[in-house]
Amino acid sequence: MTKKTLIERDRACTWHPYTQHGLGRDPMEVASAKDATLTLTDGREVIDAISSWWAILHGHGDPILIEAMRQQFETLDHVLFAGATHEPAVRLAERLVEVTPKGLDRVFYSDNGSTAVEVALKIALQNFAQNGQPERQVFIALNGAYHGDTFGSMSVGDPDPFFEAYRPFLFDCIRIDPTAEALSQAFEQLGGRAAGVIVEPLIQGAAGMQTNSIEFLQAVRQQCDQNRVPFIADEVMTGFGRTGSLFACDRAGVSPDLMCLAKGLTGGIFPLSATVVSETLFQGFFSEDRMRTFFHGHTFTAHPVGCAVALASLQLNIDRKVPERLQAIGERIRARISPLESNPGVSQLRQVGGMVAWDLVGSKDNDAGYLSQVGPALHQASLDMGVLLRPLGNVVYALPPACTTDAQADQIADTMLALADRFA
Repeated sequence: MTKKTLIERDRACTWHPYTQHGLGRDPMEVASAKDATLTLTDGREVIDAISSWWAILHGHGDPILIEAMRQQFETLDHVLFAGATHEPAVRLAERLVEVTPKGLDRVFYSDNGSTAVEVALKIALQNFAQNGQPERQVFIALNGAYHGDTFGSMSVGDPDPFFEAYRPFLFDCIRIDPTAEALSQAFEQLGGRAAGVIVEPLIQGAAGMQTNSIEFLQAVRQQCDQNRVPFIADEVMTGFGRTGSLFACDRAGVSPDLMCLAKGLTGGIFPLSATVVSETLFQGFFSEDRMRTFFHGHTFTAHPVGCAVALASLQLNIDRKVPERLQAIGERIRARISPLESNPGVSQLRQVGGMVAWDLVGSKDNDAGYLSQVGPALHQASLDMGVLLRPLGNVVYALPPACTTDAQADQIADTMLALADRFA
């Protein structure tokens, strides 16, 4: 019998996320990874310019994170967090309370960004329901928002194009453009039914790396206070230095009532998430009545190994000045692709921290949006040049890890320039 290739075996038994298998596009075959480089099974090396879905923060295979993982596995591999506790979870919670914006005092652990958002939404809704305001059931979110794939996070996301099939099962949400005026109008429309505002601060990832302003975030904080509803900051992608500060909210000088963290929490190498919550919201559940319990949890809540890795990753953020390094990488790429400002086929050249993006608008064949036909072609062309980019439809962006060298940043920039030359 002929030995099957990895791709043949993959085709026979796997189902990849956000992939239309009927189009017949094979995935890249990855054999190993180190720092900012992926090595494919055919020996080619590819720069991971998108941090493997915005997660890898310090680089692949960082020895300090690997050692933290190894040591914790040898000490305590796993224990339930309902009715038990352990040093890594408590120490990580203490550190997160120290470094997140003032007023976030409690940490609820889960396992990915979607569930971190789900936790935040459920806390907000249940708190109102059991404290005399059950009519507060409608969240305000941004147009184009993406907060995850569980039903609550889908509900505050934008159904188009990802979640149309589930629309009948999603709860009500008002979506607005990121302006103070639009937010004020939404509050006026809802009256006493508003349950909270959820925002991806500074950068809306899946919306095409669209940006919102510091002034808007400050308006969210002010209007949430005025209307006595929680401000939920989804920092799953923007947290841990991606925007040039440890958290995007830091740049705006605002403190949300709930902050959702994942991806870079462990440096992107172990699944763990956290919802950091104000003491006021925690006290809304504190009672001798068991029915006021927050009935939510996961088998791997506060996984000891994940917590140990997250502690090591957080220390690396400080020791290596990761926010500053990511800011420098973003500025270097942005400066090198500055000729695109005069390219008529390119619009909205933008950079926030380590994120650099532009929109391709060049020809009638370059339709816009996530399902743009040009996206897969841009992806393949970048791979052929040794750089992993995964365009969001017609939006080309880079979000590389902090270990990216100047030479690699230049190669990423040169690839983005070449894509514009070819497709714009």
